[in-house]
Amino acid sequence: MVLEVTSLAAISLRMLEFLFEGKEMNAKRLFRKIHYWLSLAVFLPTGVIFITGTLLMLKKDISWIQPETQPGITRDVVPAVSNVDFLALAKEQPKMNIKTWADIDRVDIRPSKGIAKIQSKTSWELQVDTETGQVLQTAYRRSGIIEAIHDGSFFSKEMKYFVFLPTSILLAVMWLTGIYLFLLPRIAKKRKSRALMKRTAQSPGH
Repeated sequence: MVLEVTSLAAISLRMLEFLFEGKEMNAKRLFRKIHYWLSLAVFLPTGVIFITGTLLMLKKDISWIQPETQPGITRDVVPAVSNVDFLALAKEQPKMNIKTWADIDRVDIRPSKGIAKIQSKTSWELQVDTETGQVLQTAYRRSGIIEAIHDGSFFSKEMKYFVFLPTSILLAVMWLTGIYLFLLPRIAKKRKSRALMKRTAQSPGH
């Protein structure tokens, strides 16, 4: 992955060097303007993406974001509790607000932990021991909401595709222009060094 990114950056920079050969100052001014105005355009969406992205990275470490997984009695065995039992157990938990199977968003079975996570459409999560049917934990799961905010779908479908998606594309453009601005002095220095060596080689006595 690192090699792919490095190669992409190298190719992009070579293209920019070719396009703006002999026009370092104009290119530098243009890319500074692009960088400046794009930073203003993506300021708010980028802040939302960065903050929610950081929270999602820590979701396994902070139970407020995602409830900690409780271990069951037995592991790596076929669950003794059926889907009918899962529904009945979920109905008994008032916070889950589940009356029918349609109220369940998903059932996540973890054989290695010996539990099943039953998630309601209201973001509540019930953890059940798959061997005994014992309720291990009922907690509010915020990671799903944070994920929806992260990609913009929490606000609306239009926000996702017409604000957050363009923001990601503009960030990629800023990444390229930032690399170019960083390497521009080195590119100019290298070009001047080549020109000097060429003039030296062509001068009398060489």
